[in-house]
Amino acid sequence: MAHAGTLDIRGLNKQYEVKGQPLPVLQDIHLTIAPGEFVSIVGTSGCGKSTLLRLVIGLEEGYQGEILLDGTRIKGTNLNRGIVFQEHRLFPWLTVEKNIALGLLNSDLTEGQQRATIREHIELVGLTGFEKAYPHQLSGGMSQRVAIARALVNRPDILLLDEPFGALDAMTRAHLQQELHRIWQTEGITMILVTHDVEEAVYLGDKVVVMEPRPGRIRRTVPVPLAHPRDRSSYAFTTVKDSVLREFGEHSAADLAEPPLKNERPEPASWQFAV
Repeated sequence: MAHAGTLDIRGLNKQYEVKGQPLPVLQDIHLTIAPGEFVSIVGTSGCGKSTLLRLVIGLEEGYQGEILLDGTRIKGTNLNRGIVFQEHRLFPWLTVEKNIALGLLNSDLTEGQQRATIREHIELVGLTGFEKAYPHQLSGGMSQRVAIARALVNRPDILLLDEPFGALDAMTRAHLQQELHRIWQTEGITMILVTHDVEEAVYLGDKVVVMEPRPGRIRRTVPVPLAHPRDRSSYAFTTVKDSVLREFGEHSAADLAEPPLKNERPEPASWQFAV
């Protein structure tokens, strides 16, 4: 079982420069995430939730404030933080087990230990029997399972998930939400999910952090005091979901979808497997 990390974000401010002018993206973010907690972050387009995730993983720097993991300031990528993106980003010429093995490139494990932990994580995500399969032989949901296994194989303190099921159909998405919950309980790891799907956020999260845009800041943190497994059709679930939705006020449901930036540079290959 992985060690679960405590994340402290204190007075976080982040801005970009656009045409010589500062563009505030995140403003005065304060957030503490306890070991083993599952936190969902929701917000409309432009609220900075994905930027916040990139700062935590270490893909971006140049911010004011503090981001601390177990009391140590985060600087750059590290094995103690794993990430899963919306796109699985598997290498098409590598098998399932070899794609997962990429997460162990900087590991101190022996060759035998690496084989054992790869096998264990293939079993964890329910892909036993597909070790030698290539990405083109997998469904979208199976490919995301491989991405999750690759992010977990180093046993990070925190797993960050950036819209991991956003490109999947509704049935596959619901099934993988259940699977992610199972993995979270099995591993006991701290997880942070960025999503535009409020139902997904409530189904998985111990609490839901609602962000508002321009600049991005935390509007409210909504606790989810519901036992697992959660019944999406129950009155208690609907009550929490409605409480989150009310925070968006004048925003339409369509505003909750955050499309990728058309001119956004793809991350270098070395970023794709930052764990």
